[in-house]
Amino acid sequence: MDIQGGCYCGAVRYRAQGEPQMKLQCHCRQCQYFTGGHPNVVMGMSNVGFSFTKGEPKEYCKSDLEGARTRVFCSGCGTHLLTLSPSLPDGVLIKVGTLDDPSVFGMPVVAIQTADSQSFHHLLEDVPSHERWVVK
Repeated sequence: MDIQGGCYCGAVRYRAQGEPQMKLQCHCRQCQYFTGGHPNVVMGMSNVGFSFTKGEPKEYCKSDLEGARTRVFCSGCGTHLLTLSPSLPDGVLIKVGTLDDPSVFGMPVVAIQTADSQSFHHLLEDVPSHERWVVK
């Protein structure tokens, strides 16, 4: 698989090659902040086949949280492009909405952190879900 994507204003672009390591929907409270309230839909790809092809994104990591994730975003338009997680040191979590063709995602294979789900979140019937899922 060879996918490309970028931010809303076009200042930052990326390319990812290889097969997805995971496809998931995360309902954690942190993800709700970054999506504006809904679950985060991400595709995990190896960082071996990942590169930025245009622009320099900014990063933010909340320093007072143990195991905090690093958010990678465009400093111009604010688009959240991907997440770097200490529990997934060899991969990147690409935000599906930033793909040039989001349909390549298909469906999530798991929904995680559903204990934080809001009443307006939609859980898919055929997708396994976990109230708390910790990657070790």
